[in-house]
Amino acid sequence: MTDNDVVPVRSDDFSPRAPDSRRRAWIVTGLLVVFMMVNFADKSVMGLAADSIRRDLGLSATSFGLANSAFFLLFSVCGAAVGLLADRVRPRWLLLGMALLWSIAQAPMALGGGLAMLVASRIVLGAAEGPAFPVAQHSALSWFPDRKRNLPGSLITLGTTLGVVLAAPGLTWVIHHHGWRSAFAAVAAVGVLWAAVWAILGRDGSHAADTPVNAGTEAGAPNHADAPYLRILRTGSWIGSTVAFFSAYWLTALALVWVPSYLRDGLGHSDTAAANLVAALWAVNGLAMLGQAGLTGWLLRRGVSSRWARARVGGITLIACALCCLGLSQLAGGALAVVLLIVGFGLPGLMVSVAVTSVAELVPGRRRGGALGLMTAVVTTAGLVAPALTGYLVDTQGTAGYRHAVLLVGVLLLIGGTAAAALIDPARDARRLAS
Repeated sequence: MTDNDVVPVRSDDFSPRAPDSRRRAWIVTGLLVVFMMVNFADKSVMGLAADSIRRDLGLSATSFGLANSAFFLLFSVCGAAVGLLADRVRPRWLLLGMALLWSIAQAPMALGGGLAMLVASRIVLGAAEGPAFPVAQHSALSWFPDRKRNLPGSLITLGTTLGVVLAAPGLTWVIHHHGWRSAFAAVAAVGVLWAAVWAILGRDGSHAADTPVNAGTEAGAPNHADAPYLRILRTGSWIGSTVAFFSAYWLTALALVWVPSYLRDGLGHSDTAAANLVAALWAVNGLAMLGQAGLTGWLLRRGVSSRWARARVGGITLIACALCCLGLSQLAGGALAVVLLIVGFGLPGLMVSVAVTSVAELVPGRRRGGALGLMTAVVTTAGLVAPALTGYLVDTQGTAGYRHAVLLVGVLLLIGGTAAAALIDPARDARRLAS
């Protein structure tokens, strides 16, 4: 380890804060965790009800995949646009508007409608949910200094996991006993309830304009608080974070839309067993995120740079998951396939927190919303392609299509893990932006 790999600890990172401010920070963080839970419960409905929807609407696998990809048609564009807007408009109001629009978008499918209405509602839902993750992270991180952001950042990401863990058995029960349209009604109602609570308790934090650690802190050093977005997007840390996040998001899109069907049709599990395995997969994802937050926080407190504490922890994990997926692609069932699936699909989610906190460390607070929004816009194009491509593979190759889709995931994770380990170094890039 070189001198450049050690980041001095600033005393103000651990300065005491008023109890009411700390309490408010964690109340807001908790609400944002629930926000992301609702977000991913919304996304999971289509995958959990896939067979019922395809049967009732007469859809092929390709048509169903295209309907899911429609969700991402405006997802990336709106993620970037609203992310940039979050640098100018209070995130509190943006989050409230998004939650209400989610619920409105779910209503048509709860009340009736065919394929055209399904596609239209998914496009609107995608436009409303595209900015959710970057704005939620921006809002939560504005309550904490850099060295205390690993836990809240991971908890926000954990919300994506908890949403599916709770939704998988609950919505599966609703679908089986009350029909798949009732599942859309259920998530719409929860979205309205969250919006009501947020309108009362939601607030914006005081660290929104923080300048990155070690950037422009010495006498006479330039301050890069107004560094243009283009310079930020050319840094190795932003590029490496985006490539790694892209590979993890491709896997997430595949897990949400096709893993329930893969477990049933490709690996031979019953509906109940498939729902339980989906919940287990996302539970492992959540544990991995918390483990990464704890390990990274421990390393940072001991003076280890985020290049090692964040980037290489995430990069090595992605490479290990890539090997699991490559092995899984060669299997047609059995206990080993389940283990490889849960590990290979369950652990990459920790890269989301690594990417977000690495970029948040690199950029000044007044550029954070835009930098995270632009990263999310690029990353979520994976969701536009992955469901449709997988549907095409299943239609043309049968169950072998699932194996080829998993093989592709393994290759992407290998590229993403290598990019994370080789390119992400926020301290180095912050110094370059300040020069």
